[in-house]
Amino acid sequence: MTESEPQPFAGPGGRPGISLAEVPLGVRPCSLAAALDVLGERWSLLALREIGYGVHRFARIAGYTGASRDILADRLRKLEAAGVIERRRYNDHPPRDEYHFTEAGRELFPAILALSQWGDKWAVDTPFLTRRHSCGQPVQVDHVCHHCGQPVTHDTVHAEPARA
Repeated sequence: MTESEPQPFAGPGGRPGISLAEVPLGVRPCSLAAALDVLGERWSLLALREIGYGVHRFARIAGYTGASRDILADRLRKLEAAGVIERRRYNDHPPRDEYHFTEAGRELFPAILALSQWGDKWAVDTPFLTRRHSCGQPVQVDHVCHHCGQPVTHDTVHAEPARA
């Protein structure tokens, strides 16, 4: 092991991990940064919120988000290029499209829901919506390990190098 490699340590349950705080300084390559390159702008997330609400037409997305038409068009193009949404033609003359989630976009739902719940708790005095599950109860996103059923928290997750 060289000096520039992260040093191993015992993670939760004694499993090996690496201490990312001890890695030499430098911009880290990471999936979060890559996701933020695609999604990390206010108008992109608000457009995705509206598509998730069932709003698929450009003018209505613009109206519900407050985004200017040129900025919204740019964000929708970027989301489409990244494979998060797709356009579906609903009128040929004049040409008009609707915006729908791809599989990648549908998989964002838990992340968007978690951000909304964080905002309900920490960013607004009174939440605008109550989201209910099909069972009728308010939705609360809980992150648990699919293997052991235990909560996923900062203290129960450790990092290790990805295997190629």
